[in-house]
Amino acid sequence: MPATLPGPDGQPRCAWCLATPEYLAYHDEEWGRPVADDRRLFEKLSLEAFQSGLSWRTILAKREGFRAAFHGFDIDRVAAFGEADVARLLADPGIVRHRGKIEAVVHNARCARELIDREGSLAAYVWRHEDPAEDGRTPQPVSTSPAATALAKDLKRRGWKFVGPTTVYAFLQAMGLVNDHAPGCVQRAAVAQARAAFRRPG
Repeated sequence: MPATLPGPDGQPRCAWCLATPEYLAYHDEEWGRPVADDRRLFEKLSLEAFQSGLSWRTILAKREGFRAAFHGFDIDRVAAFGEADVARLLADPGIVRHRGKIEAVVHNARCARELIDREGSLAAYVWRHEDPAEDGRTPQPVSTSPAATALAKDLKRRGWKFVGPTTVYAFLQAMGLVNDHAPGCVQRAAVAQARAAFRRPG
């Protein structure tokens, strides 16, 4: 498959985003644009955990259901979830009902609180793992990177679950820590500009 294909407006886009209208909107409006909001970063890490073994299309279709079920991915509220909340979530058809993944998100919220206490914010911590050498490279069909491997290793050291290198790489791509839009994609330059203007949290 070519790296880009013409979209509905005739402009070239990353070929993967033309599979569904939901992918197209996600690609054009979100994917690769830098994020510094702790709640959004935690949401993405959580959704990537739920995606493990599934398609992103499945998760994207249920994203609003996940947001409702997990109180907008408010880290403090999710960290306070108990067994009754897990039972509620296991009965919620609006999300992926997988006990291990649900419990991992609750556990990771508690890990996130500890990390924020030590590092100042989840955003500051995550953006310290940005590798400037990766930006501007020609994207390749790979599923991880040195930066993703390093971040995954450190998150695991801190006790996080469902944060393997492939999961973390998808997170870095989506949250704008690397510009992986294909050369020629209409959004690649726009994301490069957004990254250039972005003020890294610290």
